[in-house]
Amino acid sequence: MTGAMDPPQVLEILRTPPPKERADAARNRAAVLEAAAGLFAEHGVEAVSMDQVAAAAGVGKGTLFRRFGDKAGLAAALLDSRERVLQEAVLHGPPPLGPGAPAPERLAAFLDAYLDYLLEHLPLVRMSETATPGARYRIGAYRFWHRHVAIQLAGAPDPDHAAHALLAALAADHVAALLPELGEERLRAGLLRLARAAA
Repeated sequence: MTGAMDPPQVLEILRTPPPKERADAARNRAAVLEAAAGLFAEHGVEAVSMDQVAAAAGVGKGTLFRRFGDKAGLAAALLDSRERVLQEAVLHGPPPLGPGAPAPERLAAFLDAYLDYLLEHLPLVRMSETATPGARYRIGAYRFWHRHVAIQLAGAPDPDHAAHALLAALAADHVAALLPELGEERLRAGLLRLARAAA
């Protein structure tokens, strides 16, 4: 897939561009996302209905459903800007998360940073990844994370498979199930052991 392109160029291509929209549509989108973020923070993702989000944002229910489809689509839209921050750090931030550090250090930094992001937004990520079968793998950000991890595992016998296997340990449903039993510290340590074994 990479051909003659450098890894950063490949990752830039995989980034989902921000949506282009009319000014009124952009205002509605911002109002919906702000309302949803507030309601989700106050009541929890599961307890909030699309009707509540539409009412809080001051938009019609039809507008909300046309724009986001369902609550999982709304969750994915809320996560988009947060994912972009992490993608930017991977592409252009300081090492070890950004370029310039050896691959094992970059991989460890990415796993730490991704787990931070995941734990902060676990209910939203879980909803966006499990809304329909295979949803996680259709999210544009997953392709970005996968390619980045595969690049860091370039010395492995099958970097693409190793990247998928490592990212499977970061699936939101998986992390949500293990977190109460193992705790964050053991999850982090286990991820780093998996990364060392994959390399």
